[in-house]
Amino acid sequence: MPKQPRSVQVVVFFEDVGGRVYLMLRRIARYGGHWQTVTGSLEPDESHLAAARRELSEETGITADAKEFIDLHLVNTFQIAPEWRHRYAPEITHNEEVCFAFAAPGREISMEPSEHDQYCWLQYQSALQIAYWESTRLALAATEAALAKC
Repeated sequence: MPKQPRSVQVVVFFEDVGGRVYLMLRRIARYGGHWQTVTGSLEPDESHLAAARRELSEETGITADAKEFIDLHLVNTFQIAPEWRHRYAPEITHNEEVCFAFAAPGREISMEPSEHDQYCWLQYQSALQIAYWESTRLALAATEAALAKC
């Protein structure tokens, strides 16, 4: 069954005594070796929020209730990289990614080694600098804007 062109991104942050920090995960080399936030594709018949909960748990070991997620009201649409197009139906060229933010209960995570080989907590500007994808930078900015309103 082809992969759905629907995904989620979850910007995980922690309010530290020195200020807010963001979780950045480095994908293993097989998947590009780049830095990003929690991301993942929806499974068949899965809602965006359910996918966000599942991906957060799979990639960080953090379980969360649906009401703990902040809807960033951001949907990124981007072209699927040529090296991944074989996973989708032939006519699919773009992916739609719905973005959420999540306040982590602490800095400790349980990283999924089959997907990521390193993680770090960075202040906003540093997270922006190492983010590989434009969609990651947009979600980080949307999180900063949403939290500034609180």
